[in-house]
Amino acid sequence: MKPAEKQNARPALDGRLLLKQLEMLGEVGGDTTGREYGFPAGKRTRLALSDGDKTGRDLLVRWMKELDLKVRIDPIGNIFGVLSGEPSGTEELSGSNLENALMIGSHIDTVIDAGSLDGAYGVLSGLAVARAFRNAGIQPRRPLVVAAFTNEEGVRFQPDMMGSLYFTGGISIDEALDTIGIDGVRLGDELNRIGYSGDADPSLLIPKEYLELHVEQGPVLDSENLDIGVVEHLQGISWKRIEIAGTANHAGTTPVSMRHDAGYAAARVIVFLRELARSAENTRTTVGSFRLQPDLINVIPSKAEFTVDMRDPDNSCLVEGERRLADFLVRLADEEGVTVLTEILARFDPVQFDKELADSIESSARKRGFTYKRMTSGAGHDAQMLARVCKSAMIFVPSKDGISHNPAEFTSEEHLLMGAQVLLDVAFDRLYAAHEIHAT
Repeated sequence: MKPAEKQNARPALDGRLLLKQLEMLGEVGGDTTGREYGFPAGKRTRLALSDGDKTGRDLLVRWMKELDLKVRIDPIGNIFGVLSGEPSGTEELSGSNLENALMIGSHIDTVIDAGSLDGAYGVLSGLAVARAFRNAGIQPRRPLVVAAFTNEEGVRFQPDMMGSLYFTGGISIDEALDTIGIDGVRLGDELNRIGYSGDADPSLLIPKEYLELHVEQGPVLDSENLDIGVVEHLQGISWKRIEIAGTANHAGTTPVSMRHDAGYAAARVIVFLRELARSAENTRTTVGSFRLQPDLINVIPSKAEFTVDMRDPDNSCLVEGERRLADFLVRLADEEGVTVLTEILARFDPVQFDKELADSIESSARKRGFTYKRMTSGAGHDAQMLARVCKSAMIFVPSKDGISHNPAEFTSEEHLLMGAQVLLDVAFDRLYAAHEIHAT
């Protein structure tokens, strides 16, 4: 391409390669299971810092280097591929920071028996944006960073979104590295084992703007036959682990009136949470993990351990839900003669995304003739952490029947490419901001 042609070029998406890379990364972890982490066998499984996660990371880094991106890894294993902007000193990683950068990112770790798109779609679409600039022979006016954050899912190590939480100053590196996983291993040791304990200073990598493209993980866009979601808000999230201690006794000889049944007490909590959600407009409650001890058919449970996931887009409503649950647990302990212990696993306030970025997403969708709507995300994402330190926004594409965290997770190729095209449009407009395009 001649220099004059480069100056008038607009980066074009290589959709075929994006889809191929999604397929390739989706195959990683397909031969692993969740048994070693205390879960049933799964199909696609890339728990954070597992062997499957390492293989996926190696593949991503290889693709970044093929695009001649500068790869940097921070102390918690977050991966960053940097496409430098026009020479100004600020885009160099040797001493200055990337405060003027646009970052595009998500994660590549998965749950047990996962779908192929959650997280990976956002990271590889960011890579597709960088590739479009490279293929057009255009150097951005300011840096573009493609990011893959560690342990977004929070399955093996808690809390979730740990990599982006550390990146934005929400947790110390010592606390993060000392986290013990569900399989009893220390996060820092696993990070070293797979070779992804880096030394890049996250304070030098904080961007000016952040974009994240994701499948919706909910039924709204699919049920309304819409192409693009312009995400304005993220729900607040409250995660707790509750332990109820009762008294084990014979199931046949102990009168109901004399029981201190941890299993029954836990069941009362589950029913209470469902009624709490029904009584509130937007509060959602879930008990996703549940275990009894001694787990025998003829013994009254002496202990129940379970998790509570509570969400609401209004922080005052989330706080009210948390208060009502706490009050109920006090009454429950007294009425059933049990001991109740509560541990906070994670607590994140609702997030309001940047209006200017959301407007840019809507503008792209409208100009391309895609149907769209403004919406709230019910799931947590790395974007809610980045919103603490920079302008942030998210783009959604439909997920068939709202299914996610499941092998049945599906988004059509057409919609995958629509979302990536909107991402490229917004990135191009933000990076050039109506200035003349400068060719490399």
